[in-house]
Amino acid sequence: MGRFASYDGTQLAWTEAGSGPPLLCLPGGPGRAAEYLEDLGGLTAQRTLIRLDGRATGRSEVPSDPSSLRFDRLADDVEALRVHLDIEQVDLLAHSAGTEVAQVWAAQHPERVAALVLLTPGGKLQGSRREDVAAIRSARSGEPWFLDAAEASGALADAPPSMQQQLWRALRPFMYGRWDERTQEHAATADRQSSKRAELGFSAGAGEIDRANILAALSAVSAPVLVVGGERDGLTGVASAQVVADCFPNGRAEVLPRAGHFPWVDEPTAFVALVGSFLDGA
Repeated sequence: MGRFASYDGTQLAWTEAGSGPPLLCLPGGPGRAAEYLEDLGGLTAQRTLIRLDGRATGRSEVPSDPSSLRFDRLADDVEALRVHLDIEQVDLLAHSAGTEVAQVWAAQHPERVAALVLLTPGGKLQGSRREDVAAIRSARSGEPWFLDAAEASGALADAPPSMQQQLWRALRPFMYGRWDERTQEHAATADRQSSKRAELGFSAGAGEIDRANILAALSAVSAPVLVVGGERDGLTGVASAQVVADCFPNGRAEVLPRAGHFPWVDEPTAFVALVGSFLDGA
């Protein structure tokens, strides 16, 4: 494990695994420690994964300024890590909510981007409404867990805070392409890896952010960008992958069949083949 002082002195932690050129990795959640990224389905055979615990998550410190937990401010930690590691141009991979942080960083530092991999983004910066999620979930109606998950989904909007965590647990099968021992074990780690402080801070005051300027700045990112969707992603859907890819001049979207929101867990072989070949050619 490594530690470094970010721009405001907050001590942040990162772990390193694998061999080969470095690949900086940002977790999602929001507010989840990077441990759940594991070895990204075996990508460690080709790349040295540098997995950052965001502030107030994992082994990283809680900042003195709560506003620094907002997603656009988290981009400053990415740049601080790049400087700390003395990497001129970065290969960066981000998952889910972490893709928002990655896009802000890329918009602010387009010349520092060597290659960008965005996994199962929600498209919130682009205003995506994830309209295909309902159909993706309905397609799983033959699964034995479907009725319980669907009932939890319907109850979530009006549930008191005390019930929400329990309902989210019931919804977890929608997030995976398959619901077996492997995916259940991965899903069960979420509770101990998640920080409610970081989760709430991620979007606090987000209405003040000029999203149009961020999106306009992405047109200056000339590096290759791969956006990966999961065919069975019942959390963020599939359509948002293309929406995000279209914001980059050299962006492309790929959808992994049978994969959900965590494609390296559902389809590790296909995931490593896709991402590994993209990074090799970037």
